[in-house]
Amino acid sequence: MTVTPPTVAAETPRRSLRRFRSIRGRETWAGMGMVAPAAILLLLFLVIPVILAFTLSFTNARLISPNPPRFVGFDNFIRAFTADPVFVQSIGNTALFALVVVPVQAGLGLALAVLVNRKLRGTTFFRVVFFVPVVTSIVVVSILWKFLYQEDGLINSMIDAVTFGLWSGTDWLNDPQTALGAIIVMSIWQAVGFHMIIWLSGLQTIPEELYEAARMDGASPWRQFTNVTWPGLRPTMVFVLVTITIAALGLFVQIDVMTQGGPQGATSTVVYHAVRKGYGQQEIGYAAAISLIFFVAVLLIALIQRRLTREKD
Repeated sequence: MTVTPPTVAAETPRRSLRRFRSIRGRETWAGMGMVAPAAILLLLFLVIPVILAFTLSFTNARLISPNPPRFVGFDNFIRAFTADPVFVQSIGNTALFALVVVPVQAGLGLALAVLVNRKLRGTTFFRVVFFVPVVTSIVVVSILWKFLYQEDGLINSMIDAVTFGLWSGTDWLNDPQTALGAIIVMSIWQAVGFHMIIWLSGLQTIPEELYEAARMDGASPWRQFTNVTWPGLRPTMVFVLVTITIAALGLFVQIDVMTQGGPQGATSTVVYHAVRKGYGQQEIGYAAAISLIFFVAVLLIALIQRRLTREKD
């Protein structure tokens, strides 16, 4: 019978522990190395800009100025709501745009998804047709629609032909009464295909057995939709509403390309106003304050929307 010396028996667990710690250490460093690129990018393009914007919003910093920034407290925020009528008008324009675009775009996308979800010949073609505007650059789409909306553009020519010259249309983007509405129509047309695809993916996750059971119970197509389709689309509905709302509140490119906030501020939005103040008029501090107001507003709206659409026990 061999007896293991006490020193050897005592060293074996220690050696195993050291080996375990060495392996864990290598795995930790390997994991940190994999995470590092994403963490650095998040730090450079998210964390630092947010901290910088928050800091600048309480100063009178300008983009190019020989004078150093000076702390002004809440003056920028007070100015936005009391001494900047364009900002207040931009809030109204942004809210109106979101109130129209969110329900119309979500509802139209759902209707199109239901139509192209049917097992009929040609549905793939229509899916592609509806999705083409989404993959087209929004800048290109905005330029094309700007030509369509001209006083002698295609839209007015079609109106003139349909009404036999009784109504020749208007200069859509240069009329304060129609400019924002024209951009709303173009924005819905451009993005509805994306949300159609999202609704379609949700529709295809609903088991066909549920529809078969509903038909066996004598449910009409409308009852099938309200009792089977809509409850099955609830998670998809939350995602669609949140994404449309955030995109609508962040309206910028269409305004910058088509109207530059005009006429008479009728199409100015919060994001466009912040960019114009920050880079056009070089008031970086004031633009940062507007951006902070916008961030808080979007966050509150998203939280309220999430609470209203959450699943109840």
